[in-house]
Amino acid sequence: MPNSLTVAIVDDEAHMRDSISQWLELSEIPTQSFASAEAALAEIGSGFPGIIVSDIRMPGMGGMALLKRVQQLDPALPIILITGHGDISMAVEAMRAGAYDFVEKPFDPDRLADLCKRAIEARRLTLDNRALRRELSDGTVLLRKLMGRSAAVERLREDILDFAQADGNVMIWGETGTGKSLIAHAIHACGTRQGRPFIVLNCAAMSDDAIEQRLFGPSDTAEIRPIMEMNVPCTLCLEEIEALSPAMQVRLMTMLDSLAQEAAEGEAPRVRLIAVCGQAENDATIKEALRQDLFFRIAAMEITAPSLRDRGEDVLLLFNRFAQLFAEDYGCEPPQLTPNDAANLLRADWPGNIRQLLNLAERAVLQSRRGGEDVSALLASETSEEAEVVVKPLKEHVEAFERMLIENSLNRHNGSVARVMDELALPRRTLNEKMAKYGLSRADFV
Repeated sequence: MPNSLTVAIVDDEAHMRDSISQWLELSEIPTQSFASAEAALAEIGSGFPGIIVSDIRMPGMGGMALLKRVQQLDPALPIILITGHGDISMAVEAMRAGAYDFVEKPFDPDRLADLCKRAIEARRLTLDNRALRRELSDGTVLLRKLMGRSAAVERLREDILDFAQADGNVMIWGETGTGKSLIAHAIHACGTRQGRPFIVLNCAAMSDDAIEQRLFGPSDTAEIRPIMEMNVPCTLCLEEIEALSPAMQVRLMTMLDSLAQEAAEGEAPRVRLIAVCGQAENDATIKEALRQDLFFRIAAMEITAPSLRDRGEDVLLLFNRFAQLFAEDYGCEPPQLTPNDAANLLRADWPGNIRQLLNLAERAVLQSRRGGEDVSALLASETSEEAEVVVKPLKEHVEAFERMLIENSLNRHNGSVARVMDELALPRRTLNEKMAKYGLSRADFV
């Protein structure tokens, strides 16, 4: 079970701990053992990367007491209890108290292994969801996801930080695949509403009735409150807002007027609107699709996601990063770009922007794994003959490729300058000068 979490085995009997550990490890499930509940609690916290299998009857703190302590630490941490013969009533009580499941001695090792696998997957999902929520509420993490060193990306980061501190509505423009949704999340996460609800509605995928219900109610369930009835500050992100029907545009305009009235009375509006358009700013069809009075209410602030073809050598940085991530997923080495590959990546038109580059990187890793086509051939296979060729000076191509070679070598050698000097046949002074020129620091690769 690759990348599996750990099973903490808690039992006062050494032979039982060893037996369970052996059975689980035969199923490729890593384990760690504790001779008492007290010893386990000293190591297990709310973010424990795994599950617990514990005997119920132990000297000192028993399994039921351990269950209650674990529930206080992390109610979503699965614990499987082992009961003795005749302890069924206690097992039922444990299930009511929040135990994931129980097995009765003598138990079937295969059933225990199956229970552990299912509990591990439940735990993995919980931890992944928590990590995602933390990531989506952490502006610094999201800004790091906007990878790139180009002037266009630097301006984008500055705009995000500026707009994040305001309460006005924001319109995000950009071609498909430029990361507009990530920008919307970053504006929310970098501002005063960080950690508050971020609600996304896709106007093209939802009916008028569904949008109206989500905005104004009534709600189908008690767990989901209509946005206008929420009493905490939140951000509403409307994706593909140009798809809103004329009737819903009127309702949205009324809602924005109501929120503006709140702001006029000295309070920050409960709901901040971020509208995401599916086209570039110069696409006239967007402004034709939206009522003019609504457009001006939404576009108090505007931000444009730069296209990939306008980001220069970021193309190489992004390709290498994506290829490295896919290579880790597929358990192989990432493809090494040739000078011809780098030149073709830099001059490609990229109509699908980052999404297209991401797909190309995955295909390149898969092809490289079995010795297939090079990156240039893959790129040519998906490029139309009519695609615009962006001409750039030779100096830009040379510098971008040189920077990529040094950065890749630093990555491979974990920042070891001596090994990079050997690999690239560069004197130390020359390498230092080039690293300074390209803003590369050894500390970033250690």
